[in-house]
Amino acid sequence: MLLARSLLITQARAFVLKVRHASTTKLFTEKHEWISVGQDTQVGRVGISNHAQEALGDVVYVQTPEVGSKFKQFDEVGAIESVKAASELLTPVSGEVVGVNEKLADKPGLVNSDCYQDGWLFEIKLENTKELDNLMDEEKYNKYLEDSPSS
Repeated sequence: MLLARSLLITQARAFVLKVRHASTTKLFTEKHEWISVGQDTQVGRVGISNHAQEALGDVVYVQTPEVGSKFKQFDEVGAIESVKAASELLTPVSGEVVGVNEKLADKPGLVNSDCYQDGWLFEIKLENTKELDNLMDEEKYNKYLEDSPSS
C-alpha cells in the first residue's frame, strides 16, 4: 500500500513537471538573448541562443548580474567572453535579478553545450509582462535569423 502511494506521488510530480515544461514559452531578442517564462509565473530564466553561442565559439567566462540588481528592458547586465570575442549581455525584460546560474563560474562551457537548459544565465522577476510583446517567438526568431544572416 505504501509503495503504491509512493509510486502515485512520483507519477503526479512527473506530470506536474511535464505540464509546467509544456506551458513554458521561450522568447528571443534581436541580440540573441532568450527568456523562458511559464504562464503562471512572474520570473523568467534568461540565456543566449544557440545562434549566439555558435557565433561566440568556446565560452571561457560569463559575467552575470548581481542578485538584487534592477534593470530596464534591453539594459546591459553582464558579458560573455569566448576564445574569439567578448559580447555584452542584455536583459530581455525589465525587472529584478533573483538568481544566477552558479555553475557557470566553474563551467562557462555549459553555455556552449546546453544553452537552453544547463547553460542558462540568470533569472529575473518581471516588472512588466507586456514587455514580452516586444520579443520574438521561436518561429519569428528563426525567420529573423534567415533574413539577417550577419546578425
